Amino acid sequence: MATICFLCTGNAARSVMARAMFAERAEGHRAVGAGTLVLEGLPMSQRTRNALADHGLADPDHRSRQFGPDHVDVDLVVAMEPSHVAWIRRHHPEVAARTASLPRLVRDLPPSDDGDLAARLAALGLADVEVGDWEEVVDPASGDQADFDACAATLDHLVDALVDRIGPGGA
Repeated sequence: MATICFLCTGNAARSVMARAMFAERAEGHRAVGAGTLVLEGLPMSQRTRNALADHGLADPDHRSRQFGPDHVDVDLVVAMEPSHVAWIRRHHPEVAARTASLPRLVRDLPPSDDGDLAARLAALGLADVEVGDWEEVVDPASGDQADFDACAATLDHLVDALVDRIGPGGA
């Protein structure tokens, strides 16, 4: 079973929604979430909760978590924007080869019939790849409910594609 960590800034919106979607759709994998700049232990916002509910999902026990030593052994870190990839490279370089943006993974991760997840990630050279602006999932944090709903809709499509790319079962 692979452990996938969804990473955003505050672990309050994007990573929360992506983690819940992935956990619901990717049997045989474990999904966790974290942030790069977190106030620990906070629940998600009502706007995040509403956006999840529109997709038939809930995560009432969610509490924000800072990415740290508990996360460095995950099989994959799925970042929501280029600055998160840069943050991992700076603060946790031991995870850089297993960290990429969600849009990059959807575009570049070889399909599961090309080998196990670790080998497919290694083939991408993620620690050294140049990260582009196109890799951002826009943060709805200062927006209204429509912004959160739009973010959830974007994540819905990207997470479906990621589940297909990662494939069933373990790392």
